[in-house]
Amino acid sequence: MPGVLGPLRPEHLASSRRAHPPDGTPMSCRICCVGSIHMDLVVRAPRFPECGEILMGGEFERYPGGKGASQAVAAGRMGAQVRMVGCLGDDSWGAAMRGVLTVEGVDIQHVRTDEKHATGVAVVTVVPGGEHSIVVAPGANAHLMPDDLDQASGAIAEADVLIVQAEIPVETNLRAMEIAKNSNTAVVFNAAPAVGLDLELLKRVDLLVVNCAEARRLVGDDEGEVAPTGLARRLASYGPDRVVITLASEGAIHFNGQEMESFEAFEVECVDSTAAGDAFVGALAVLRSEGARLMDAVRYACGAGSLAAGTAGAIPSLPTRDEVDALVKPRKQATT
Repeated sequence: MPGVLGPLRPEHLASSRRAHPPDGTPMSCRICCVGSIHMDLVVRAPRFPECGEILMGGEFERYPGGKGASQAVAAGRMGAQVRMVGCLGDDSWGAAMRGVLTVEGVDIQHVRTDEKHATGVAVVTVVPGGEHSIVVAPGANAHLMPDDLDQASGAIAEADVLIVQAEIPVETNLRAMEIAKNSNTAVVFNAAPAVGLDLELLKRVDLLVVNCAEARRLVGDDEGEVAPTGLARRLASYGPDRVVITLASEGAIHFNGQEMESFEAFEVECVDSTAAGDAFVGALAVLRSEGARLMDAVRYACGAGSLAAGTAGAIPSLPTRDEVDALVKPRKQATT
């Protein structure tokens, strides 16, 4: 039963790092995030276990997470007005996640409670240096249905940007994208996890965001023979208008169908990379919805992702706009 290990500590229910946007930051940016909501069970280990091995780990923590919830909070901390569409179990962890999202200012009117299925869980192993592996038990997330999207169509239609990921059913994502396209709402798709993903989704995407490993899975580059720039070109051939591939400590690349741009990473000590990609996606979506040039938005997103990797946990690690500004603006000034 979820919750049998006792309640989350207060600092895990809602991060004290949340801050209102700085003076002058527009609040007209509207984001709708359709996706997963998990409780993350995190174990620190000296290394990843081998097949069949029992490995003694270290600290155990629980953090609010899920790619959908994390990206929604990431966008909110960048100053956006955010609506979340998702599904939680009727259990203590579901109640805790509702509390997290509410305190973060995310509108959860369209987060449904499923009485038959438990709140989703992600089992995370973090090793020294911040690398991680994740196994997801989707629970109620697997029961977010297209009908739920019809109920939430107004939230998508009124948004500047729709953010979706691949931790919910494909048919649900297709319906969300269809509503967005019919409403002129831009679609940002974080194709993670990439295993078994229906490539038909990519035809409805304005901006595709993946890491290098996910890009290789999508194009079938099992041997790792294709350079990241080649991966971006292949992914663009599947339909998305623009492709961004994140490269961890090497930064990111962006391909708009004609030109390829590279972006350097920001040097931050990596503690836990679990939500670095979610911070990247949230920041990228907000900056684009505010009208920033995509090259500026990607550079800013690199800063957000770097900062998230410097703190443990998913949602607790997501940086505020002030924090990203403090990291990114000095470099931008130095290069101009």
